[in-house]
Amino acid sequence: MTDIVSSRAKSHAESVYSAGQWTLMWRRFLRHRLAVVGGVVVLLLYVISVGAGFFAYADPEAGSATRSLIPPQPIALFNEGRFEPHVLGLKRVRDPQTFQLVYTPDPENRIPVRIFGEGFQYHLFGLFPTNIHLITATDEAGNSALNLAGTDVQGRDFFSRMVFATRVSMTIGLVGVTISLLLGVTLGAISGLYGGLVDETIQRIIDILNSIPTIPLWMGIAASVPPDWEPTQVYFAVTIIISLIGWTDLARVTRGRFLAMRTEDFVTAARLDGASEPRVIFKHMVPSFLSHIISATTLAVPAMILSETALSFLGLGLRPPAISWGVLLQQSQNVQAIAMTPWLLLAAIPVIVAVLAFNFLGDGIRDAADPYSR
Repeated sequence: MTDIVSSRAKSHAESVYSAGQWTLMWRRFLRHRLAVVGGVVVLLLYVISVGAGFFAYADPEAGSATRSLIPPQPIALFNEGRFEPHVLGLKRVRDPQTFQLVYTPDPENRIPVRIFGEGFQYHLFGLFPTNIHLITATDEAGNSALNLAGTDVQGRDFFSRMVFATRVSMTIGLVGVTISLLLGVTLGAISGLYGGLVDETIQRIIDILNSIPTIPLWMGIAASVPPDWEPTQVYFAVTIIISLIGWTDLARVTRGRFLAMRTEDFVTAARLDGASEPRVIFKHMVPSFLSHIISATTLAVPAMILSETALSFLGLGLRPPAISWGVLLQQSQNVQAIAMTPWLLLAAIPVIVAVLAFNFLGDGIRDAADPYSR
């Protein structure tokens, strides 16, 4: 028995010694449980982003005055001891004291909830026209009877709008980080590799950008966006605005690494071999700390998501009819809305979940990339 255990330990040690850098990183990452959970949540959010039409059960733009500000309504799973998922129909009555519409469940009107049912038309993955959704519940008039997160003032289903907002808010983080990554790595590499006047110029630009208060800078740049632009144009404008501000930290880190590596033997050997400066940078120097760039990028995505949410919440970013988490939170800017329709704050939950998931994932990647971590 002792021989079997020792042979297994020996084979495990040999596999560790012969494993490459990425294999070791993957093994250390799997030992970080919160990072694995964060990675699963991030993957799920992007699956929802790609298939938003499938996961949403109502058209996010379809509103009705008769469905204004319906509170959230859960799905009942059982009916008289039998498993029959359903929702109750709603009756509209006028409160005699406040004169507001109040929705009361009708126990006599049970609407069955169907899996993979038919609903509004959409394009799956943006390519295939279909009307199949994950869950549906249709009343006698052919309208959706589900109200998992209630409705807004215009009578639009809030849950479906949050699902479609995931597509915008999650992708704007990726696009923004991609642009910031290119700017940060390129300018940081040039600054650290060449030094001198080039280094001083780039560092002073970074100092100027970091010294400008964030909110006034956002307000000034957002004011320059024409008000008649389409939502797609505003989307790309907001992405570029966030990217032009978020590249400075990565540039500083890249500069420090290049200052330390520019006198290394492998860099000198590449130059003596006739390699061009771009090849030295992107072929030899950047891959040497690629793991750090990946972890820094992962940790930068939640900052981009929070920036877009804050901009849109303040009315400086995306504007209706665009749908993002920040745009949805605009409806809960006053105390009266929070007191009377608290479910409109549910749009903050996916923001918190996404930021925590990315932070856990980034911490796990950073620890896995550290050669001194256990």
